[in-house]
Formats: sequence, structure tokens, C-alpha cells
Amino acid sequence: MAQVLEFRLPDLGEGLTEAEIVRWLVSVGDVVAIDQPVVEVETAKAMVEVPCPYGGVVTARFGEEGTELPVGAPLLTVAVGAMDADTAGVAGSGGAAGPAADTGDTGTETSGNVLVGYGTGAPAARRRRIRPATGTPSAGGAGRTSGNAPAAAPRQAAAAVATGTGPTHASAHRAAGERAPHEGPVAVISPLVRRLAREHGLDLRSLAGSGPDGLILRADVERAVSAAGTQLQAPAAPQPVAAQPEAFRPLASAQGERVPLRGVRGAVADKLSRSRREIPDATCWVDADATELMAARVAMNAAGGEKISLLALLARICTAALARYPELNSTVDTEAREIVRLPEVHLGFAAQTERGLVVPVVKDAHARSAESLTAEFARLTEAARQGTLTPADLTGGTFTLNNYGVFGVDGSTPIINHPEAAMLGVGRIVPKPWVHEGELAVRQVVQLSLTFDHRVCDGGTAGGFLRYVADCVEHPSVLLRTL
Repeated sequence: MAQVLEFRLPDLGEGLTEAEIVRWLVSVGDVVAIDQPVVEVETAKAMVEVPCPYGGVVTARFGEEGTELPVGAPLLTVAVGAMDADTAGVAGSGGAAGPAADTGDTGTETSGNVLVGYGTGAPAARRRRIRPATGTPSAGGAGRTSGNAPAAAPRQAAAAVATGTGPTHASAHRAAGERAPHEGPVAVISPLVRRLAREHGLDLRSLAGSGPDGLILRADVERAVSAAGTQLQAPAAPQPVAAQPEAFRPLASAQGERVPLRGVRGAVADKLSRSRREIPDATCWVDADATELMAARVAMNAAGGEKISLLALLARICTAALARYPELNSTVDTEAREIVRLPEVHLGFAAQTERGLVVPVVKDAHARSAESLTAEFARLTEAARQGTLTPADLTGGTFTLNNYGVFGVDGSTPIINHPEAAMLGVGRIVPKPWVHEGELAVRQVVQLSLTFDHRVCDGGTAGGFLRYVADCVEHPSVLLRTL
């Protein structure tokens, strides 16, 4: 008889309390191996694949794509010990990394791992769809359930599906004389497609998708709506739920798109609001002649070896400046009323992605060379674009470098990345008239902006830091003194 185990959304670390289901990687009836990724979720910090610690047949999934679940909520149930010899060999294998660890239960093997990249190095096994059997299979390997076993009712229902002893959804509909709906997950990835269908009362299960593998596209929904004689239009904005002052309450007739502040966008909003609320910040800026720095970079790259990025050179200047002005590499412990000066520089840098603004962190930036910084910036930037940054890649920063010059702007007022104490902003480098050696010349000029927490230092310290950075930009040889 099958033993049905429930796998719950694990604690993803860094104080995260919920995650949104982005994409299911398995379906009901699929065979999963120990540590095989089963669902892709998006937290407030990153998008991660969650592996299942059990090997067996998926009997139920909880939550549609786009649903937000709290940590500890059920993700899926797996029937263990009710497979034939062929499929058991696939599901029970831990991959090339070796056998999975025994949890102490008498018949269930689990790895104990919860995140891909944190000890789950075994490759994902081939998935195989198992059709419900008509008879009751022989029991095999049944044992005690783990500490997070499901309640009796869901467990019995899932076991019935796995063993074929209970009625399926299709047979239940046939018994009632109703038309059986399309079974399995709806082939929709885009939240926009789901929203359009919901706005016009369209059942996605009744559509045949025209995309790859039957994927339902926006065009499919629009065709179905058009065929029903419904004209696509923007829905009216819902009434505000929370009581608001009259002056700020939106008009009942106001229309517009409502975008939930959740996931990465919500985390950014919370962090920036907290920064403005808690940190008494101030900003100073200076224009600098970056002609010599640009020439030095050209000379470095012409000498051979890995190409050095401009961001890496600016980061190297920042770490040298923080060594001279450690007050800016600190944080404020408000409860203890203490300034904590940090010995290591973990340098964050702003990266704009399709999912929004993220700030990956280069760990131990003070101990890295320009080549090492270039490689790490490239790795983290690519991971940010692919949405594969881990929570560890996005936390622990002590100082942030924001190169907003890539957007074609000269200056900005950076908002400190709470709980850090400062952020350096770098504008675009453009040819401008500049007095050089007593004569007017066209030089490569950049504006540097420093926003700092006025609790950790006064303007003299902040000005000294910014002036040192500008001196290194104008005369890179100054940096040689601290190398």
C-alpha cells in the first residue's frame, strides 16, 4: 500500500515568509526522484527552484501558478512505495551524487534539502507519467510518516488517487452525468492571459492553446472572447478596502490598471520606504574629469588578459576609499544606539532586470582585484537577468555602488539601501568643456553623488570620501598608494 507524504513550502531563509508559485515543473501522476525540482517560486529576493525531499508519484498539487503561499503551506503530496519495479528505479534514485540519506523512518528516504544550490547537487531524474491502476498494487516500503505528515482526510484522498482505489475526477463527473472538464494543470504561463480570461468570465480549461505543447496564448483568449461577442475593455478599478483620508481616497469612477506591490517590486517598495523613514540622509556631489581613468582602462585591456570593466575600476576605487573612511562601511543598531563599523566590504550594485531593480552583492570586494571584480560583476549580472540569483546573492551588503549612467542620465539622488550607511551614484561619462592645466579643453566628465547616513558621520567625512573617489577617477595613480 502506498505511503502518502506531504511536502510543504520550506523556509527559504533570510526571514522570507511567503513565495509565489511561478511555474510547476511536475504534474499529478509524474514520477519524481529525491531532490528533483518540482516547482519554481518567486520570493521577495529571488526566483528559486524548490526540490522535493521524497521520491515517488505526485498525487496532488496545491496552488495554481500565480498563487502566493505562506511558508509551511502544503505544496504537493507524493505516494511512496506503490510503484512498479521500473518506475521505482527511476524515482528512488538519488542520481550520480549517490544514495540519499535516511531520515530514520522505516521506509521513506528523504534528503533533508530544501533549496537547489544548497546541497542538492543530484541531477533531476526523467519524469514519467503514471496512469492510475484499476486494481490495488501490492504494498512496498510503507513506514512511518515524517513529522510534517498531512491530515487524515487529504492523505486518504491522495492515496486513493495514487492506488486507483478511489474515483477519479473524470469518473465522478461521468457518474453525475456531467461533462468532464479538462484534467491536469491549465497550460498558461502568462498572468496577463489569466487576468484577461478572468475579466471576461472565460474558462481556460475549455480552450485549446495554439502555443508550443498546447500553451494558451493571449491571442487564444482574445479569439474566444471575440467569438462570444464580448469586446475587450479595461475593468473598472476596485474600491479601496482600507479606510483612507477623504483627500487621498480615489474616485469611485476612476479607472486604471492596479499592480500589486508584491514579490521583488513589493520588497523594493518596503525597503526604500523604510530607508526614507528611518535614515536621516544627506547627499553631496562633485564633477570629476574621468579622461585619465578611461585611458588607464584602455591601456589595461590592451596589455592582454581578461578585459577590465569600468564598474570594476570604480568598485576598486570605492573599496580603497572605504579603507580610508570606514565610517561609511557601517550600520546603525538603533536598539543599542550604536554604530557598527564592519571589517569587510560586501559591495552591492544596482542591476535593472525585467523583474525590476535588484541589488546583487559582491562578497569580500575589498580583497578582490580588478579582474576578479569584473568576473563577479559579470556572473551576478547574468544571474540577475536570468532570474536565478539566490537569497545569499542579494543579502549582506555593506555599501552600494549605483551606476545609473547606463540609463543616459548625468546625476541622481541615491536612496540608501537599508540598513547600509551610504551609496555612491555614478552618472554617464560624456565629453564636456573642462579647464585642464590652465586651458579650456574637451574632457570626459562624470558626476559622482554620495548619499550618506548623517548619524554615522558628518559632512566632513562624507566630503573627504567623495573627494578621494574623485581624485582617483581624475588621477588613477593616486590609487597605487593604497594597493
